[in-house]
Amino acid sequence: MNTKILDILEFDKAKRPFADLLQTEQGKIELSKLLPMTNIEKIERSFAEVADMEQIFQEYGRFGFGSSQDITEALRRLELGADLNIEELLALKRILQMSAHAHQFYRDLENISLKTLGYTFQNLVIFPDLQGSLQSINDSGFVEDFASPELGRIRQKIQQKEQEIRQILQEMLKNQREMLAESLVASRNGRSVLPVKNTYRHRIQGVVHDISASGNTVYIEPRGVVKLNEDLTQAQADERHEIACILKKLAESLRPQAPAINNNAWLLGHIDFVRAKYLYMREKKASLPSLTKNHSIQLLSVRHPLLLNPVANDLYFGDQTTTILITGPNTGGKTILLKTLGLTQLLAQSGLPILADSGSKVAVFKDIFADIGDEQSIEQSLSTFSSHMTHIVEILTHADSDSLVLFDELGAGTDPQEGAALAISILEHLRLSHIKTMATTHYPELKAYGIEKAFVENASMEFDMASLSPTYRFMQGVPGRSNAFEIARRLGLDEIIVSEAEKLTYADSDVNSMIEQLEKQMAESRRRLDNIQEVEQENLKFNRAVKKLYQEFSHAKDKELNKAKLEAQSIIEKALTESNEILKNLHEKAQLKPHQVIEAKSKLEKLAPEVDLSKNKILKKAKKQRAIHAGDDIIVSSYGQRGTLIKQLKDGRWEAQVGLIKMTLKEREFDLAAKGKNHGSKKQQARSVKKTSHKAPSARLDLRGKRYEEAMRELDAFIDQALLNNMAQVDIIHGIGTGVIREGVKNYLRRNKHVKDFAYAPQNAGGSGATIVSFK
Repeated sequence: MNTKILDILEFDKAKRPFADLLQTEQGKIELSKLLPMTNIEKIERSFAEVADMEQIFQEYGRFGFGSSQDITEALRRLELGADLNIEELLALKRILQMSAHAHQFYRDLENISLKTLGYTFQNLVIFPDLQGSLQSINDSGFVEDFASPELGRIRQKIQQKEQEIRQILQEMLKNQREMLAESLVASRNGRSVLPVKNTYRHRIQGVVHDISASGNTVYIEPRGVVKLNEDLTQAQADERHEIACILKKLAESLRPQAPAINNNAWLLGHIDFVRAKYLYMREKKASLPSLTKNHSIQLLSVRHPLLLNPVANDLYFGDQTTTILITGPNTGGKTILLKTLGLTQLLAQSGLPILADSGSKVAVFKDIFADIGDEQSIEQSLSTFSSHMTHIVEILTHADSDSLVLFDELGAGTDPQEGAALAISILEHLRLSHIKTMATTHYPELKAYGIEKAFVENASMEFDMASLSPTYRFMQGVPGRSNAFEIARRLGLDEIIVSEAEKLTYADSDVNSMIEQLEKQMAESRRRLDNIQEVEQENLKFNRAVKKLYQEFSHAKDKELNKAKLEAQSIIEKALTESNEILKNLHEKAQLKPHQVIEAKSKLEKLAPEVDLSKNKILKKAKKQRAIHAGDDIIVSSYGQRGTLIKQLKDGRWEAQVGLIKMTLKEREFDLAAKGKNHGSKKQQARSVKKTSHKAPSARLDLRGKRYEEAMRELDAFIDQALLNNMAQVDIIHGIGTGVIREGVKNYLRRNKHVKDFAYAPQNAGGSGATIVSFK
């Protein structure tokens, strides 16, 4: 598509509102490079992405991953083998964090399916190792002590030297106060010094670093801290060197992944751009048009995007219609409507929402041409007419049946009769070439052309005779009429003069009367249409209100059902407890066999229906918020340092990257720094339980890390299982800890009639942290 049309219709200005809604630099770059497309599939894909984003906002209310910087230059330097500074590393760290959040967000999506935008989310790659390594640089740009063992050692040495210097100087401040100009420690040339009165300068031995402007104060570094300051300076130099080494290692670890990180940045920017499109559509009450394949156009309540209070108009450009002629006097808004059509087409073909109501349709043109405005050229000695004609010749040379042509005041700038004839000839050429054309003119001869020729339609802009001002409403099918005589009468011009002027024009009063009647019918139709639209809006509001009430009712119903299920579960648990007590009493009185008691208990438990809470959305979300997954930021409890989870090992522990160090941690040894939402782990856990249920019964029970109530339940079930499998001996590992669970195990075993004896394990097998049980 020719770029001149973009300047004529101010395409870049129309894109500015989208830039204000973008959060990422990558999104702003994509917007700046955006141009109209001619591929229907690409345009429809852009619209489908915005529709997906609308689903996300409807489900979650808000969406976004925050801001990011342009990392293009940083990645280019990285690929060239250069190291990165802290600011560049922080920018890359931000991209990795946003990638992890976006990846997790997509995994946790519920109730909606992203038909097109989902592919963008799926292509994001996460890097837990790199995320963990970059945790060694905090968000303010400080390299943490845990970035490397050497850095921690150096900083400890710096703190020690600073403390020693501080102690010596504080002691001198206390003991030699009369010699000092001020009771404080000053700094000169990066050294800690004392402000000594000039009269006592020889009483304090050391290095003079500065003298005050008055000469009364001498800043002396005492001899006792000179060596310490030198050691401190050396340690600070070592710190800078070590930080440089750390940054170099981080750059080396990032370098192989530079292409993938760059792709992630582009994907995040694209998601941000789609988000901006939706926000624009919501704020401006815009819509996504459908595309036609026969070059027909239907714009409902279309507005010009650059006007503050634009008048909405309907515009129909049918398949058979090749030309729309807007006739009538100037200052009626003809040029604005012309630009509105062209700019709306450009925006739509760029995959952007348009300022029109839902149900609007646009065509896809390979090129759009326009001759709008005063093209007079002083440098080329061209008149307005010559300049327009030069431009028109260029348009006619390149336009074809896949083009849209816009003419403003066609044939103006020359003799009216000749100009009208030229205008008709040009329009006829375009009509016969099947080129969609919209033109404005004030020549009355073109009205007859619009009536006589097939596939040509007249139109005009409404004029309010009561206020003698244009309404800027588009009237399609009604040619424009001159209101000069009527306006002259209302402004007080003598009736004799006006009548004489009317006679001189030889105007056909019947034609003007017909146009006037058509205008009245058009106005009446518009009023009726406005009433119909108001009724439709009321129906939509009512429909939304009913849907909201239904959702609230549904939610209340689910809540009450869940409450009833919980109450039922409580009653069942109470009944099971009582039944266990009854069975115990029966066993004591009737001397029932152990397996008979256990079988009876099992039958009683089967009678209790299982309460399925998995459908409860609130509980599901709460469970997901507590879940842990790879890529989560964590804080190691024992060290207080930040890191990132890499993967979960088979034994349930997690491998984490803390600075440049990899650690293996149990879940109780760290806390989540940012909430994760991984429900996959729950499913894996459930599957693992199902698989192990078919294995041989275990003779060992580990209760460490359990809560008391949970431990007692597991102990009861374990003893029952052991008795059913005729085991002679089992081991119970309860640990030492506070002794609560150990004491609970002891009391339970004492009460159980099937236990022959029990004792702590030998010292080499756990000692008092484990109990060996023998059955009768």
